[in-house]
Amino acid sequence: MKNIDKQSLENAYRLFDTGDIDKIEIGTTKGLQQIHNYLFKGLYDFAAKIRKINISKGGFRFANSLYLNEALAKIEQMPENSFEEIIAKYVEMNIAHPFLEGNGRTMRIWLDMVLKKRLKKVVNWQFVDKTLYLQAMERSPVNDLEIRVLLSNNLTDEINDREIIFKGIEQSYYYEGYEKNGDTE
Repeated sequence: MKNIDKQSLENAYRLFDTGDIDKIEIGTTKGLQQIHNYLFKGLYDFAAKIRKINISKGGFRFANSLYLNEALAKIEQMPENSFEEIIAKYVEMNIAHPFLEGNGRTMRIWLDMVLKKRLKKVVNWQFVDKTLYLQAMERSPVNDLEIRVLLSNNLTDEINDREIIFKGIEQSYYYEGYEKNGDTE
């Protein structure tokens, strides 16, 4: 697992360093698939493929695979005009969890792209506590206030700051148990 995470992290850096991030569709399922493919192509045979089986994590069942394509189409149509609407869309995409693995890392990049395009902001992830974030996301299907407050308190308008972007990517991988020095939790 460590090698996949390390290579995927390098792919995430390259996504931004090459400017390929600017070729990704924003706020769509296709864009999410493009990011997932960039991060995991050659690492997972299911890179960018919408899952065909049901999955769960910590007792929470994500969207049923039978209805996943319809759910993704509805999520794609959700508005993105305000921070609240963008977070609501992010929460719904998390509930959908369209891939077998790599959803969180992919969706955090996707979220920042939507925030950047619509609000000229990104989340400064390096200041978002892992435990608080994971707890807020776990509770977000019931009420997204907690995740909205946590993320809104860490928004920045430094949308092109390489250090903020790369520290954010590293933090995103840390949320999933990977640390750049190779240690896992």
